[in-house]
Amino acid sequence: QVQLVESGGGLVQAGGSLRLSCEVSGRTFSSLAMGWFRQAPGKEREFVAAINWSGGSTYYADSVKGRFTISRDNTKNTVYLQMNSLKPEDTAVYYCAAGTIRYVNFKPSYEMDYWGKGTLVTVSS
Repeated sequence: QVQLVESGGGLVQAGGSLRLSCEVSGRTFSSLAMGWFRQAPGKEREFVAAINWSGGSTYYADSVKGRFTISRDNTKNTVYLQMNSLKPEDTAVYYCAAGTIRYVNFKPSYEMDYWGKGTLVTVSS
């Protein structure tokens, strides 16, 4: 059974930074693509960022590009999301996910099979 445990959420003022971590157990971490998704109150879950198995390719939602950085350490079975210049609209529960990244019609498709329970990020104005 694959388990994903997120940490690092909390309350931060607008313009501040947070780093989320997600530790994975139960499967060879280096074989998995990893992603971060978020769900704000009253909204659907949305893609934030993803990284392929080696860390050589990264993908971002337009809303976070230039502010967030996804990275992974395959020796620690951990993926990170560094969030800078946070905005109130970044407030959400952030979920870590593991699976596969495929290309469909030349666009990446994030097919996540495993999910963490989420960590809350609140950005105050």
